[in-house]
Parts: sequence; C-alpha cells; structure tokens
Amino acid sequence: MTIRFAVENHVARVTIDRPDRMNAIDEASEAELMHIWSAIERDEQVRCVVLTGAGERAFCTGADMKQSGNKTGLEYWAAARPGGFGGLALRDTLDVPVIARVNGHALGGGMEMVLGCDIVVAAENASFGLPEPRVGRLALDGGIAILPRRIPHVWAMGMLLTGRRVPAAEALRLGLVNEVVPPADLDAAVERWLADVLACAPLSVKAIKQMVRSGAGLSPREAQQLRLPALVAALQSTDQDEGVQAFIEKRPPQWQGR
Repeated sequence: MTIRFAVENHVARVTIDRPDRMNAIDEASEAELMHIWSAIERDEQVRCVVLTGAGERAFCTGADMKQSGNKTGLEYWAAARPGGFGGLALRDTLDVPVIARVNGHALGGGMEMVLGCDIVVAAENASFGLPEPRVGRLALDGGIAILPRRIPHVWAMGMLLTGRRVPAAEALRLGLVNEVVPPADLDAAVERWLADVLACAPLSVKAIKQMVRSGAGLSPREAQQLRLPALVAALQSTDQDEGVQAFIEKRPPQWQGR
C-alpha cells in the first residue's frame, strides 16, 4: 500500500507514502485515494481529515512522470478523475474539513490537492507550484480551475504562466496557507487546528462546508437563503441543544454528531 490510512478519535489521517518518488502519485496510489475518500464519506464517526506526505522533502509532487509520461497529454487528460487530482482537488461530496499538513514540496497535482483542502498548515521549507507548462502539460485537474478563483488574477496567472515555485512565506501572503511554522513545530500546529475543529459541533461544521461550497458563485443574499438538508439537520440536532446547555452551564459540550 502506498497510502497510509487510519481513523482514530474521529480523525482520519491520510499519508501519501512514496518518499522515494517525492510522494508522486501513480495510478495505484490514485485508486487508493479514491477508495479512501469514499470510505471517509460513508463513516459518520469521522469529523476531520489530516492529509500529508511521508518524509520531510515532499507533501506530493503530482503525477508520477515515470508512469504518466508514457501517455500523451490527451490520453492523461481523458482518464476519469471526477474529483480532480487524487480524487480531492475538485471533490464536492466530502463534507468534513480536510487539513493539509504540508511538510515539503506541493507541486502540480500536489498543489491541486492542497487547493482541495480547507485548512493549510505548512512548514517553512514547503513550496507550492503548478509547473505543468514547463513539461508541456497543463494543470487540468484543479489548478487552472481553482487558483484564479482563490487568489487575485495577476498572482494566479503569475504562477500558472511561469510554473514557478512559491515558498511557504509567499504562499501565506497570497492567502493559500493558513499558517507557516518551523518544520519541528508542524505537528503541534496541525494538532492545534485539529483541536479547534473538533471543539465545534460536527453537524454544524458539515453544514458550514456544504453551504460554502453550494453558495460559490451566488450573491451573498442568495447564498444566505440556501436551505440545505445539512443545515436543517444541524439546527434540529441533539448537539445544538447540548451546545446551548453546555454554554449556560459553563462546561465543554459533549458532541454526539446527531
């Protein structure tokens, strides 16, 4: 197995484990990831996901060119990737938050996977980029579609049209990263963000993610008027009663996810 996957205490941890290939994704790895995301979506006990790469050099450097290089650009593009690169970049059915633990280079499809995450914590030595045009390809599995919608046009085009790598500090300034820390502090920072997510009612968190995704492209008034099933479920849940009662009693709430 090239993807490590474990669920404990409501947290799914997904690790791309190909450090000898800079955690590049081949067809077998991508199939594993597709299966994992589907498994997480079916597991109501999972409240958050942490995605990272093995080792200290790379988060993920995209498609494994030793394999994908045997295909033409059109052949690679024609392969079914309904959720974007790694099944995550464009996935619209994963309602739990995904935290990217960026321990090194996030390039090509690796950056596309980062763009599919909700919270991004990066080590100071991390870098981000979409270098596809430098090898005659395009970032078609989420990069071109998402990046210009995430950051100002000229900054997005500056990255897309040059394929240059952006260091973590610059990615923070651009708004692609939530926090940058020394490598030794990366795990502690991720756990802090994770604890903050888990402190919130899981149904509220799921509803928020659904509403943000469904409201993309709508006016603020239209987005505010969305009446999604996840919103209704959160507002009539046992947890919303527990949250209010815990606040009144000045104690931590005990979430049940129902």
